[in-house]
Amino acid sequence: MKKVTLFTRVRCHLCDDAHAALERVRARLPFELAVVDLDRGADPEKRALYDWEVPVVELEGRKIMKYRVDERRLERLLAGGD
Repeated sequence: MKKVTLFTRVRCHLCDDAHAALERVRARLPFELAVVDLDRGADPEKRALYDWEVPVVELEGRKIMKYRVDERRLERLLAGGD
């Protein structure tokens, strides 16, 4: 099963929207989802990389999206395309 990581922050409406989009995709196409609070749970390297870009979505450790989740693109990536 592929792993998707959402880097988020507390009180971030775009992060809430991204999480909801990820859950919709996950209902159609299962994957492991990790939600990481950038301020509390991320390692310093990720925090430095993504500090101004939240929300950020990684697939198998590779950044694939920031700010918004493109559900169709995510489905293609999960299926091995794009």
